[in-house]
Amino acid sequence: MSREQNVTELLKSVYINCPEHEASYDGNTRLSYRELWEQSQSLAAALTDLGIQKGDRVAVCLPNWNEYIVIYMAIAHLGAIVVPFYHGLSKEEISHIVKHSGAKALFFTGEFNGVDLSKRLMLAWKDAPTLELFITVRCEISGWHCYHELIQSKTAINEFPKASIEPDEDIFVILYTQHSTGTLNGVMLTHSNVVHTAQNSAIKLSCTANDVFLVAVPAFHVFGIVPTILSTIAIGARMVLMEEYKPKAALELMESEQVTIKNGYPTMFISELSLYEFPNYDLASLRTGIITGAACPVEVVKQIRSQMGCEIVVAYGMSETSQILTMTSFTDDDITRAETVGKPLPGAEISILNSSGDEALPGEVGEINCRGFGVMKGYYEMLEDTRQVLGEDGWFATGDLGTIDHQGNLRVVGRKVEVIYKGGFIIYPREIEEILYSNPAVLEVVIVGLPDTAIGEISCACVKLKPNYIVDAKSLIDYVKPRVADYKVPDKLIIMKEFPMTASGKIRKMFLQNQLRNVIAVDLG
Repeated sequence: MSREQNVTELLKSVYINCPEHEASYDGNTRLSYRELWEQSQSLAAALTDLGIQKGDRVAVCLPNWNEYIVIYMAIAHLGAIVVPFYHGLSKEEISHIVKHSGAKALFFTGEFNGVDLSKRLMLAWKDAPTLELFITVRCEISGWHCYHELIQSKTAINEFPKASIEPDEDIFVILYTQHSTGTLNGVMLTHSNVVHTAQNSAIKLSCTANDVFLVAVPAFHVFGIVPTILSTIAIGARMVLMEEYKPKAALELMESEQVTIKNGYPTMFISELSLYEFPNYDLASLRTGIITGAACPVEVVKQIRSQMGCEIVVAYGMSETSQILTMTSFTDDDITRAETVGKPLPGAEISILNSSGDEALPGEVGEINCRGFGVMKGYYEMLEDTRQVLGEDGWFATGDLGTIDHQGNLRVVGRKVEVIYKGGFIIYPREIEEILYSNPAVLEVVIVGLPDTAIGEISCACVKLKPNYIVDAKSLIDYVKPRVADYKVPDKLIIMKEFPMTASGKIRKMFLQNQLRNVIAVDLG
C-alpha cells in the first residue's frame, strides 16, 4: 500500500476496481462505491462554487447516515478539513467548537431524537463570526442551502480544481475531545494518520471486500471514522450504519445484513449478551471486531467468543493516536485479550516511563508514551498544550498508566488523573473494576476516588446490575474482599440505575466523580 495515499485516493481506488460493489446502507438507502464517489465529487464541486477551498474547516453535525460518508469524502476531495461533533452537545460546547475551529460551513439536520438542532445551532452561530454557509440534510429551511439540491446541481464529476494534498502534512479532520482539565481540545489528524491506521486495522482483522462492518459507534468519533468507516473503504467492503445504537436493533441488523465485523465498546457487547431475546438471533456471519474504550472483563471476552461466535480483539488508543495503537491477535487466549491490549501495530512504538522519566522495567507501572503513523499533528491553535504532550522527536505522552509484560503486551492500569492515593497506598481503579466485572450480577462498574480529610482519598465503587439481578452493596463488597489487599476494597459502593454517558457510549467518569463529591459526605475521621 502506498505510503503517500490520501483519503480521496483511498476511495478512488475502490471506485475504479469495484464500482458496483455496495459501500453503505443506513436503513434508508443503499450506496454503491460508484454512487459514493460520484455524489461526493458532485458535492465537492458545489462546495467549490460556494467558496469552500483547501484548508477551510467544515463542521458536520449529523446522525450515522449515508450523507455523513458522502460529506466526509467531498470535504477530503477539496483538501478542506472535517470538524464533526455530537448533536447532543450543549450550546456552549457547540459554540466553542465552531468558533475555535473557525468553521466556514456547517452541515446539519433539522430535528433528531426530539431535539431541534436548527434552533440550537442558530444560537451557537451568533458566537461564530467565520460561519458563512448553512447546509441542511434531510430537511429544508428557507434561506439555507439544501444538501440534496447541491448534489443534484452538479452532475459532472470534474467541475472543481483538484487539491494537491500532502498526506503527512495536510489535515483531514479536527476532533474535539475533552481534556482532563475539562477543556475541549481540537485533535488534528492528517490524511496519513487516518489512512495508515485504517489500513493497518483492516490487515490485523484479516479483512476482505466480502466483509460487512456494523457502524454502531458514532461517525463523529475517531472509533467510527478510522477503524470502522475508513477501514471498510480501505478494503472495498460494505458498511451498515446505525442511526442510533440500541442493543436489540444491533442484533437484528447483524442477522439481517449478515454482518461479519462489529466494532464497539464493552458496554455494547454486554448489553446485547444480557438481552432476554439474545439466543433467538442467528449471528453465524459474525467473524470478528474490535473492543476499545474501556476494560473488558475476561468473562465478557469468553461470552463474546462462545455465545456470539465472534473472535473479538481488544485494542488501545485515543483520538490523539487515530484510535488504534495496539491490538491483541486471533492467537491470543481469553486472559491475554481481557487483561492486556496487545502489541503495537506495525509502525508504532510504545515506551513506558516511570516517575523518574526513565524506561520502566517489565511489569513496572509508568506513563504510556507512543510514537508512530497514527499520532496526531497536534492540538489545533493550542501550541502550548501540544508541546506539553508531544515532543519534537514525535513521542506522545498519553496520560495513561501501564506496564509491558515479558511477551511485549501492553497492560493499561488507568489514567494518571484517576489513580487513587489512599493513606500512602496507591489504588489503580481498573484492577478493582475487573474483579467486580467477574461477578455475574454486574453489568457496568466504575471506581472513583473521593476526597477524605484523614487519609487523602477513599475509593467508591459505582455498579449497575444486569436485568433481573438483585444484589446489595454489602454482598458486592464481600465479593471483592478475598480477592485483593484490604486497602483496595472499596470504602463505599453505590448501586446505580444509569451512568452518565459520553456521546460515544463511554461512562463519564470525571462527571460522575464530581456528582458524587457533591452528594456524598466523606468523613471517616
